[in-house]
Amino acid sequence: MTAPDIETSTREERLEFIREEFKCLGNCPICGKCSFLRGREAEYVYADYIDGHRSFRDITAKHRNNSKGSRDHTQRRQACVCWRSGHPFRT
Repeated sequence: MTAPDIETSTREERLEFIREEFKCLGNCPICGKCSFLRGREAEYVYADYIDGHRSFRDITAKHRNNSKGSRDHTQRRQACVCWRSGHPFRT
């Protein structure tokens, strides 16, 4: 699914996109969403996009660049919502 453009979408549409895009798949070994977010809520990371201030692509690129070098296995596990909650697919 493509991120709604901030110029032509409503706040609610952008919020729904973020919620759907970062919804837990319940399969941690192959997902990577929690690892990318580094333990933060997607709505927090993408707040500027949801509010229409910055593009989804811009925030994603900046977040990806800021997270390089901090991806050891322990940090990924601790960031994972499923791992913290005791989900059966945790790694």
